[in-house]
Amino acid sequence: MVGLLDSWYPPEHAAGWDAVGTVCGDPDDPVRRVLLAVDPVRETVDEALRWEADLLVTHHPLLLRAVHGVAATGPKGRIVHDLVRGGTALHVCHTNADSPVGGVSESLAMAVGLSDLRPIEPEPAEPLDKLVVFVPSDALTAVSNAVTAAGAGAIGDYDQCTFTSTGTGSFRPLPGAEPTLGEVGLVQQVDETRLETVLPRHRRQPVLEALRVAHPYEEPAFDLLAMADLPGDRGSGRIGRLPRPLPLADFADQVVAALPATATVVRVAGDPGRPVRQVAVCGGAGDFLLDRVRTLGVDAYLTSDLRHHPASELREHAYADPATPALVDVPHMAAEWTWLPRLAERLRQALPDKDAATGATTVEVRVSTVVTDPWTRHLPMPGSPLPG
Repeated sequence: MVGLLDSWYPPEHAAGWDAVGTVCGDPDDPVRRVLLAVDPVRETVDEALRWEADLLVTHHPLLLRAVHGVAATGPKGRIVHDLVRGGTALHVCHTNADSPVGGVSESLAMAVGLSDLRPIEPEPAEPLDKLVVFVPSDALTAVSNAVTAAGAGAIGDYDQCTFTSTGTGSFRPLPGAEPTLGEVGLVQQVDETRLETVLPRHRRQPVLEALRVAHPYEEPAFDLLAMADLPGDRGSGRIGRLPRPLPLADFADQVVAALPATATVVRVAGDPGRPVRQVAVCGGAGDFLLDRVRTLGVDAYLTSDLRHHPASELREHAYADPATPALVDVPHMAAEWTWLPRLAERLRQALPDKDAATGATTVEVRVSTVVTDPWTRHLPMPGSPLPG
């Protein structure tokens, strides 16, 4: 189970300051019940223990800052003790789950009705090389199988991706050579196949080693070309499009309807009648993207925890530039909760539903509906247009 989560949300993609991965529990223990929650707090831990969950997966870390002990005298230590005693493991997917496909920002964008999604700040895709090798036609299958087995030829959800074309290879063995075909000092022409494929740059060495072992020639002729860097599908935030333009006020209502109810409020900055079609979103605290968002030509920016001064400065730009995006600030916990149903569905599709022999459910996945937003009430200021 942990291996599956780490394959979707690799720990190496977490921020350097983050604390992700398995907090407590044995990764080799069998898992029958999985509870998903935003926060590893008293309420969600108690829910996991009452349900006898084998694994609690949360977005926020329990031990974000370094500790020197987990004594049960403190709230975090008590949680660790209770989880261990109850046989419930805890696994955290935090910043490593923010930016990938199927992650937090993408889930929030989909929840509020956006499509045609792309990252606000895309991370570079994995660097690729292109391998071109010339092979005697009767050795093509052996060489192709060798290099693809070593890691070449994978593109997205496909593997063993190659292209071939035929021609004539020409060479003259020099003194000291031990040619597979031809004689020293004589020009040899051979029917050859040009084999082309791609490979992750970090697989250069094993692919070239496999090529040399499988190729029948003493000195295989090949080209290895570094391909241009391209933006990947992982990255901070998402930009998307609504099916049709909505007034800002209606879009804000649509956002509220898509999120779980909390005691805190959705805040909006901008003309309520402004048409909104292109929207940028960032799950979690997103004012680090404000300057970037202002240059994207979007109509609104949806995120959480916007600070006063950056938001105020952005709104000042609107006086000179009416295209400056409106702001929709939503409760942090509510925005990130939208990831949980999508993760639950992903797990259900990846895990077996029934035991083949008994027909019994093998793994149950449940999304916690406990509201873990730390704020419990909001009070409108006197004269505020907000409802009480």
